[in-house]
Amino acid sequence: MRRLLAVNFVPSALFVTCAWVLSRAGSFGGRSDWAVVLPTAVPGRIEAVLGIASCASVLAMLLSPFQVRAVRALEGYWERWRITAQLAGVCTEIQRRKWVALNARARQAPSNETVVRLSADAQRRLAMKPSPDVLLPTALGNALRTGEITAGERYGLDTLISWPRIYMQLPPRMHRTLQSARDALDSAANLCWSFLASALLSGVSFYDEPRVLWIPAAMLVVAALAYKGAVVAAQSYSSLMRVAYDLHRFDLLDALHHRLPDKANEREVFEQVTDSLAGEWIADLPYRHGSLRKSAVCDADRAADSQ
Repeated sequence: MRRLLAVNFVPSALFVTCAWVLSRAGSFGGRSDWAVVLPTAVPGRIEAVLGIASCASVLAMLLSPFQVRAVRALEGYWERWRITAQLAGVCTEIQRRKWVALNARARQAPSNETVVRLSADAQRRLAMKPSPDVLLPTALGNALRTGEITAGERYGLDTLISWPRIYMQLPPRMHRTLQSARDALDSAANLCWSFLASALLSGVSFYDEPRVLWIPAAMLVVAALAYKGAVVAAQSYSSLMRVAYDLHRFDLLDALHHRLPDKANEREVFEQVTDSLAGEWIADLPYRHGSLRKSAVCDADRAADSQ
């Protein structure tokens, strides 16, 4: 229910409320009359609230299946059309130059305390970005890309292939933490889209009222803040993905009924598992049935939940 409200309903309600206020004020047909926006009678106000809630609920349900696409659009996957693909190339080059500048700052010689602090900050920010050859056009895309190409690769697992499987093996506590971070990301992304749409709608309705153009401008500022929040949430989500592989990568082998490797051949085994999940036949990857290991973390979570 909390995800439904925060991720779907609230952003939809904000846009519907904006459209209702503009319609009541007559902004689409001339000068806005803000005095008539709020109904004077109590029944009229109740009717307005119920109408906005109903329209927002319908809009939220209609847009819910497109949640992944809404986030991917903000990530910078714009290759479908020629114009957006060209824009993606320009934005990717900007991101690459930012990466080069950060890398240069991170490699500065520690001449004084200020330079040391700046270098440490640059190194921290670089750790949240992928390598320059796989950069995406936007900060949000790069924050998520970092987790998608580093979480499992450190152990020989392809993250994009293995993540849906390992996610199903996570204990309740880890699952809740990841879900909370994902909800924050989706909520911020939807708020960004909501304020962008509201800014566009109000900007069109105020075409002949330059004195109130500060309203869509303010909405654009709030949309930028929501986008920044989505980037922060994406960085947290990527970090949690790496933690999930650190703690629970062997649970994936248990679920697939494969023998647990030792330190020397761990990467080789996980590379074979990746190839197997990708559809290749791996002869040197035998099953081991009837001796599944129960995760100590899962037991701790169940004990904590029962208290």
